[in-house]
Amino acid sequence: MAVAEAQLYAKVSSKHRGRSTAALLEPLLAKGFPAHIAQKALVATGQKTTEDAVKWLHSHCNDPSLDDPIPQEYALYLCPTGRLHGRLQDFWKESKRQCGKNRAHEVFPHVTLCDFFPVRKGLAFSRVVFGGTGPPAVVWHQNLLVDPGPGMLPKCEDQKVELLYDILKRVGDSFSRRFPPSISLTLHASASYLGFFIDDSQANVLKEFAVAFSSEASALADCHVKPSLKQFHLTLAHRFYPHHQKTLEQLAKCINPGEPCQWVAALYSRDMRFVHYQRLRALFQYKPQNIDELMINAGDLIYVDPTQQSDVSEGWVIGTSHRTGCRGFLPENYTEKAHESDTWVRHREYVFDTASRSFTKTEKKPSEKLNGEAHNLSTSRSVTNVLSLQNAALRRGVLVMRHGERVDQVFGKSWLQQCLTADGEALLDQEVTVSYVYSSPALRCVQTAQHVLQGLKLNQKVRIRVEPGLFGWTKWEASRAIPTFMTVAELVEASYDIDTSYRGIFQLSSLVPLESYDDYVSRSSAVIKQITAACPSKGVILIVGHGSSLASLTRALAGLPSRDSGDFAQMVSKIPSLGMCFCEEQKEENKWQMVNPPVKTLTHGANTAFNWRNTILED
Repeated sequence: MAVAEAQLYAKVSSKHRGRSTAALLEPLLAKGFPAHIAQKALVATGQKTTEDAVKWLHSHCNDPSLDDPIPQEYALYLCPTGRLHGRLQDFWKESKRQCGKNRAHEVFPHVTLCDFFPVRKGLAFSRVVFGGTGPPAVVWHQNLLVDPGPGMLPKCEDQKVELLYDILKRVGDSFSRRFPPSISLTLHASASYLGFFIDDSQANVLKEFAVAFSSEASALADCHVKPSLKQFHLTLAHRFYPHHQKTLEQLAKCINPGEPCQWVAALYSRDMRFVHYQRLRALFQYKPQNIDELMINAGDLIYVDPTQQSDVSEGWVIGTSHRTGCRGFLPENYTEKAHESDTWVRHREYVFDTASRSFTKTEKKPSEKLNGEAHNLSTSRSVTNVLSLQNAALRRGVLVMRHGERVDQVFGKSWLQQCLTADGEALLDQEVTVSYVYSSPALRCVQTAQHVLQGLKLNQKVRIRVEPGLFGWTKWEASRAIPTFMTVAELVEASYDIDTSYRGIFQLSSLVPLESYDDYVSRSSAVIKQITAACPSKGVILIVGHGSSLASLTRALAGLPSRDSGDFAQMVSKIPSLGMCFCEEQKEENKWQMVNPPVKTLTHGANTAFNWRNTILED
């Protein structure tokens, strides 16, 4: 960001944020909205425009808590912008793709100046849930609490939020000349944490800024914000698997912490009622079929209390809509997990205009001309460039797929008219090169493998290797005995493309009924390792098995520890028909890594949406 651009951004940002609460409130009062409700709408939308507040009020017309004085919780974060922010976002994306989600993905890149603060003596709210034939109604009652001890601090009431804005600007102005022209970031790594630490001398200035803000907020807004006094840092990854540490460090080293950056101190708020709730994002629109169900649109965010789901029917959850405030039941397969910060509201911000001081120094550094733009030589290696080099050569991959369901059960009587759609050619469109196909001896798996090969137009080139070792956990067989499978000769006679020369790794006669969980895990681990050893060619090894296969095969291949049997059963219950997991070989590191499958899982009727990271990777 050039000096002129940075200064212009600061001026435009200040002008955009300059409208007072009174100027925004007056049009709402003229429309007949009560003052406390209008104020609540402004705070819930970050006091940006009257139009945003009106839209929020219309959406929340049926919100049972609309009239209740429930204040927001506030936090002050220091956030990077410019090229550094772009590099951090690249890291966020790649670390999630290569290593799965960790706690750092819940929030955007930031340095905590003042974290969210809880209740002290003053306002608190208790919840009363009413039953009946309709959805449970939640009513929040105001109570007066006694002081439970130090550290529990009062929230800022809606009518005092503008004071926080004024304090942020005033304190920002007083520190603007002391703010470091550039912030020195040093990479730190451990078995469960990866991030940039800020130089102590610079961190001390930031701490003084946080203390000054909290002191003025305490005196003027009656809102005691607790400043962060720990070592200041910007987290890159947190609570990840130890075996991912090396990969994450390699990605982090591609970030040049000296990239041009303008730092912004921003106020955020969140709804105090849903702090410990899970957050879901709606993938599709759902129109209620019963009075106790929740209307959702694609993209809606839903708050879900994990402690209230035990009595809910399988496949359903009960939640509260962030968009409307209404509560009810909704189908779980219409949603995916969302990030914690997705429901936060961004309020005023203070832009530290350090461009005139920092660019004077950086312009003297050696640079090269690239596409007409000057770049520092030290920043030429970005995450994207490194990854493009890593993926230059085609890797081996293992695609593990659960068998399909009976088509008449999933698609209804009209399944024949619905099955031949463009969605069925997704693997072919993605140019997935399947070199080998292995299938469990169960007929439903062989049939699924056959149709996948037909869809890829490979049924005359690649033949199915029937592997008894890929059969599911025998303890789950209802008959308490090993099923009778079609023989290879019978499958060939039935026109299935079977590799008759293949000799199984695990003999059918070796399958035992009611095998222990440890025996099943050991069998799966041995089979997947021998399959990959027997298929040295580049391309994809397709394995069609059972719901349990996605977990037992991929975790073993990726070197992840097995789950305990109780967690394993719950995990498998969430894997839908045709659910997929994909492992990619990292040959230079002599390991396999789980990444996104080439296509999405089919979601139709009773077939649930499937997120392999949330189901297979997360413990």
